[in-house]
Amino acid sequence: MAKIGFIGLGNMGGGMALNLAKAGHDVVAFDLAEAALARAKDGGCRIAGSAVDAGKDVEAIITMLPAGKHVAGVYEELFGVIAPGTLLIDCSTIDVATARANAEKAAALGFEAVDAPVSGGIAAANGGTLTFMVGGTDGAFAKAEPILAKMGKAVIHAGASGAGQSAKICNNLILASQMIGTCEGLALAVRLGLDPQTFFDIASKATGQSWSLNSYCPLPGVGPESPADRGYEGGFAAGLMLKDLKLALAAAHGVDAAVPMGSAAESLYQAFANSGGGGKDFSAIIGFLDGKLPG
Repeated sequence: MAKIGFIGLGNMGGGMALNLAKAGHDVVAFDLAEAALARAKDGGCRIAGSAVDAGKDVEAIITMLPAGKHVAGVYEELFGVIAPGTLLIDCSTIDVATARANAEKAAALGFEAVDAPVSGGIAAANGGTLTFMVGGTDGAFAKAEPILAKMGKAVIHAGASGAGQSAKICNNLILASQMIGTCEGLALAVRLGLDPQTFFDIASKATGQSWSLNSYCPLPGVGPESPADRGYEGGFAAGLMLKDLKLALAAAHGVDAAVPMGSAAESLYQAFANSGGGGKDFSAIIGFLDGKLPG
């Protein structure tokens, strides 16, 4: 098993690091939060005193950080101390340009790097059932795939460097628009006097079916258990969805792509975040869209 440095033990990274340790990897972990470090230690990880310490004498380094500037900053610290041949795996969701620039600089210095953002949320991170969308060379992907497989159910090579980030923001552009449409349809059904469960039973088997409805219904007590049944806690925060939408719109602007639904979704999630909903699961926007419903 490999010796792996893991930098960033937040809601997603914490569970991912524990799954690597559970699989038998020697995980050296770092985070700025003491509680995150304590959880990692209890789960079998060794604790590093800094990001640089986590990256020394390891075969691979995984980063799970908030934004591109944080990843680029950590990489700048690491480039001077990591061993030749170290594989860099960034699982953060960041802008495509920074992902490509990081990979180019790594390659110039003799390192291999992949961008490998994830889909699935906190439950999948804890359960080891994430989907990884990976950008990088064939050789780098081949090295990263067995490591990522210990944290996910699917590891898909999306293409060259930056392709993983491109796939992630396009996926979440679809998801955000889909969730808003699902919320609007459910709200209308309730206002028209339909029983929510009965409508779910119909729409989830008709052409209205989607992941947002069938697997992640934004109404509590309807469909499989979802964050709606836990007061919209956990899952995927609306603030993070907003971040991904902004990345998608910036990328769309850069290639002159029309994204009117994505733009509308970004505006609605911005308004929801401004109202104090940024920390809630993104499905909680149902209550923002229709004040008679929870959320």
